Amino acid sequence: MPKNSRNDSRIARHDRLRKRIKGTSERPRLAVYRSLKHISAQIIDDANGRTICSASSLEKELAASGNAGGAKKVGAELAKRAVAQGITKVVFDRGGFRYHGRIAGLADGAREAGLEF
Repeated sequence: MPKNSRNDSRIARHDRLRKRIKGTSERPRLAVYRSLKHISAQIIDDANGRTICSASSLEKELAASGNAGGAKKVGAELAKRAVAQGITKVVFDRGGFRYHGRIAGLADGAREAGLEF
């Protein structure tokens, strides 16, 4: 892999973001990953090192595609699962991706379904 590939740059941006963003038990981290075809998100408690809940466009019951509309469905489903476990406030970790398109769609879906960030 080339030294300065697009993904290497994204990982460097994500490392810079993670210096400031930490998930706690009271306010866990909503981490987003976007591939070429799909999008997935997890709510992570970094203090205890565990994933609380997750959602992905790969899940059959969600029937979401990897586009902006599908990302909004994934965000709404993730928020529904989080609220069921008593989590309403999170810290948003965009994963080094631009806050645009599918990433913004996922965030909007999560906000509309009850998460605060």
